[in-house]
Amino acid sequence: MAVAPNPAWLQFPASSGDPAFDGWLRDFTDRAVAAGWSRSALAEIFAGLSPDASVVAADHRQPELSKPMGDYLSGIVSESRIGAGRNRRKDMGGWLGRMTERTGVPAEIVVAIWGVESNFGQNQGSSDVIRSLATLAADGRRRQWAEEQLLSALKILTSGEARRDQLTGSWAGAMGQTQFTPQDYLAWAVDEDDDGRRDIWRSAYDALGSAANFLARKAAWRRGKSWAREVALPPGFDYSLAEGARQTPTEWGVLGVRTADRLAWSAADLMEPTQLILPQGWSAPAFLVFPNHMAIRTYNNSTAYALAVGLYADRIGGAPALVQSWPQDQPISYADRMAAQSALAKLGFDPGEPDGIIGLKTRAAARAWQKARGFPADGYLSYGLIQELKAQAG
Repeated sequence: MAVAPNPAWLQFPASSGDPAFDGWLRDFTDRAVAAGWSRSALAEIFAGLSPDASVVAADHRQPELSKPMGDYLSGIVSESRIGAGRNRRKDMGGWLGRMTERTGVPAEIVVAIWGVESNFGQNQGSSDVIRSLATLAADGRRRQWAEEQLLSALKILTSGEARRDQLTGSWAGAMGQTQFTPQDYLAWAVDEDDDGRRDIWRSAYDALGSAANFLARKAAWRRGKSWAREVALPPGFDYSLAEGARQTPTEWGVLGVRTADRLAWSAADLMEPTQLILPQGWSAPAFLVFPNHMAIRTYNNSTAYALAVGLYADRIGGAPALVQSWPQDQPISYADRMAAQSALAKLGFDPGEPDGIIGLKTRAAARAWQKARGFPADGYLSYGLIQELKAQAG
């Protein structure tokens, strides 16, 4: 008499060759089953799953070179990309107008996100989202986040909204033409083209409508308000006010801050709370950023990303280039960023735990050091200033 093979879930998980990954997968499955998931369904989805070493490398990698803001933006807000964005805006004009009317999110903003995230759907990523998220969870650096995203991806599969082979995206698990996380897909994706599916992979209407829905509802986009405005600062300005208290454009005007293009502020913006940012220091373009700047950062919490999307959107909409040009600066290596943080700490200016990331706390420490040494206290550590800082710390 023939003996039927054991069902897949009895042999699950099969060895991937990585004991730590297998142990995590077994524990995750047990917890998911205790929460109501079917062990056999999970075994089928996870069959043959192994960690992806490239995902771990990407997550842990500290880029050897960090581009200055101007260099980064020039690769995104280029004439060819502006032209491509304007063409997409024109092609979808009627629908985009109705979307803006409904959500309050400008058409140019969602087109810019589309362009930045996937080059208008052409580069969506080819990584297996389930494998990427399982790898990140097993690795442990962002375990809770990755497990939450993985559970959301499993819900997408078991609900039938996407097939296993369709669930592809970036190494970090972002999916579709506008690069949604699985959790955000479940919460904010919409069926904009009314075909019964929220298909952010193949439908530009679904992808852009989902991005607008996210910005309007989760990020609280403020209808009819600006995201930022380039400004000119007066001689002798106190650059340490950057990234500090928020004031209205009228209040900034009392300090001598003016629009760079010398055009008046709109009535809608005059009483909005704004913050001054100096992305590449006092000698580079300066901006007053509005709450909608932070709405863009809800999509991706990066000043560089928000500037890229916002400036790209402005140019798609017909705005001229910035008044002030970006200065040339040398890329900063990870080693120099680490050395700068160590030097600040040694000199008595607390940058937080050295991690090679020039974040808010490091910039605040840099401002304090600059002010104490008589430099413009803008918090920006150029290559030259880092060398000066290292020399002072000995």
